[in-house]
Amino acid sequence: MVDFLYYEWLGKPVWMWLGFHALVAGLLAFDLGLLHRDKNHEIGVKESLLLTLFYFTLGMIFGGWVWWYLGPQAGQEYVAGLVVEKSLSMDNVFVIAVILTALGIPRAAQHRVLVWGILAAVLLRGLMIGLGAALVHQAAWVLSIFAAFLIFAGLKMLVSKEEEPGDIRENRAVRFLQRILRITPELHGQRFMVRKADPKTGKTALWLTPLALALILVNGADVIFAVDSVPAIFAITTDTFVVYTSNIFAILGLRALYFALAAMVDRFAYLKTALAFILIFIGGKIVVADTFGLVHVPPWVSLAVTVVFLVAGIAYSLWRTRGTVTADVHGHDAHGHGAHGHGAHGHGAHGHGAHGHGAHGHGAHGHGAQAVQPRV
Repeated sequence: MVDFLYYEWLGKPVWMWLGFHALVAGLLAFDLGLLHRDKNHEIGVKESLLLTLFYFTLGMIFGGWVWWYLGPQAGQEYVAGLVVEKSLSMDNVFVIAVILTALGIPRAAQHRVLVWGILAAVLLRGLMIGLGAALVHQAAWVLSIFAAFLIFAGLKMLVSKEEEPGDIRENRAVRFLQRILRITPELHGQRFMVRKADPKTGKTALWLTPLALALILVNGADVIFAVDSVPAIFAITTDTFVVYTSNIFAILGLRALYFALAAMVDRFAYLKTALAFILIFIGGKIVVADTFGLVHVPPWVSLAVTVVFLVAGIAYSLWRTRGTVTADVHGHDAHGHGAHGHGAHGHGAHGHGAHGHGAHGHGAHGHGAQAVQPRV
């Protein structure tokens, strides 16, 4: 049994993978089982900021262990990867805010959607990273494909024009789900499924609620978000353990980050530009360092450039939007309130924005996405 723990799996001993997943399970149990046992508890901005700081600090402490045990190179790559993933996840937060607001999900119920969404994201991200690692290790030229994709994505984000969001209920993905699934027109507390009579047959059947629809759309948005984020982290390091652990720590703080940023998404009007330059830089790094071997770019340079672009984008956005009244996107009642979805990658359900994916993309600066009564 002891020997099994030292077998290598994806380049690292089994005990490292088991230990990390035990840590993640413990964090989730502590957060969800102890801190938020009350399902009706509404997370405020202060609590959200503290939780965000908590998860980021833990992520950095884990990075310190990676630095100590695996060496300075791996430590720098982990920190750079964590910062890049955390930066890109801010865009995902804005997309999620638009989805939940447009479906009229109350603030107390949003927590439940995010909890299950994060659990699903951990599994899906693990699968995507495993696939990416297999491709990268089998063929080095895959990194060049990643580089071209990142540069293209960044340039497209820079030149894309913002578009007015439409009604999420008219989205093709939502209409398709309505055709193949039974979805109730109203919320049923914090339940994802209920049993009620089917008007077509008169028999009792299992129905999904708008909360379940929101969960499906949020997970779909995360998968599309990962299409950018996974190549971005592989552009920094091909160490599967470093890639996976930095991604997971970025995801663990996503729920807390949501409640910290969702109420002020309209203040980050120029974050998209900063994220675009980050993607272009990371893609360009692969081209000059790996594809052509012109110059070696240390991980700390990637980290420094990412931080500079991110801080500059946030600072400039806050300065340009000073005096702006932030919108309430938490949907305190069934009708919800206005939202200013910013989907920097444009992942939305209506396919607007840079990549035109996901549940409700809104382009560069975003617009007020009026929340609606959950009629699906």
